[in-house]
Amino acid sequence: MNLFAPRNTWYPLTWSRNVTRSLSRHRILGMDLVVYRSEGGGVVALDDACPHRLAPLSMGKLKGDAIECGYHGMTFGADGRCVRIPGQPMIPPNARVSSYPLREKMGLVWIWPGDPALADPSRIYDLPQYGQNDWHAAEGDALRIETNYLNLADNLCDPAHVSFVHLSTLGNSASEDIPVEHTFSEDGVLVWRWIRNAPPIPLFAKYGNFAGNVDRWHYYDYIAPCIAVIDFGSADAGKIADPIDRDRGLRIFACHFITPVDDHICIDHWLHVRNFALDDGDVDQRLHADFRIAFNEDKEILERIEKVAQARPNAKTIRLAIDAAPQRMRRIVERMVAAESETRALA
Repeated sequence: MNLFAPRNTWYPLTWSRNVTRSLSRHRILGMDLVVYRSEGGGVVALDDACPHRLAPLSMGKLKGDAIECGYHGMTFGADGRCVRIPGQPMIPPNARVSSYPLREKMGLVWIWPGDPALADPSRIYDLPQYGQNDWHAAEGDALRIETNYLNLADNLCDPAHVSFVHLSTLGNSASEDIPVEHTFSEDGVLVWRWIRNAPPIPLFAKYGNFAGNVDRWHYYDYIAPCIAVIDFGSADAGKIADPIDRDRGLRIFACHFITPVDDHICIDHWLHVRNFALDDGDVDQRLHADFRIAFNEDKEILERIEKVAQARPNAKTIRLAIDAAPQRMRRIVERMVAAESETRALA
């Protein structure tokens, strides 16, 4: 396993709602972790292998804030240090497992798998509209996709596919020939386009009660290596003269937080934040049903592509104009990985 991913960054590990006083096992960057909530309410993640015989600690018992291995009873505190060896009063200094910095934000547990000294919580992504009075956030699912996480990131830097993959929910033919625009930064890419004076897409036709054509937008904001937030919406044609006034229309942020599991599997933790139907739980469920259709369409095509790529390891592909943002996305990740490798080499 040689997952091409930086370590010194925050990754989503799981939904906060899933972490309890029971031991659970999670896999990220090819590492198996045991995760639980402490008596004080904090979240703990340790390497899920006892250093004695490599028995998974997730098969053990939680005793206070420590884990007792289910094989020979070695017990490890929340910091990973062994605090008890049955029948042996002396505890060797190497009797420990790795522990990882964790924080909770936007309904998710975030993990820093790299150098703990560099784990700055202020670097965890924050959507300004999340938690604001005029916006409503609704947590979605954790969609397992059998493809490398960068392939999903490609998809989430690419508004062009919506016109063909998501015709029942997020797209229609009016956008097929509208070119995409993009800007690049040190840590991400922004790709967007406006479709003016066109029929609303199926999703907004449901919730917008539009009498005629609309102006609609897609802004795909990718932050390396694992975050993609899609700002999309619609307004009556001609209502929004300045793109900065998108709040005047129906607006949704579809947030995708990607967990790289291993070389060939990733998990898409998705939620949405919207500026309409703020207190309507029924709209939550209806929108989630629409999103599940759309995101499973992405899952299906990405997994089929993965199978073809594995069957044709020497296949040559071509690049189109719409590939500028995905290619830049991959170069940003390459720079992050290279910078970490250089730092390790100098240490």
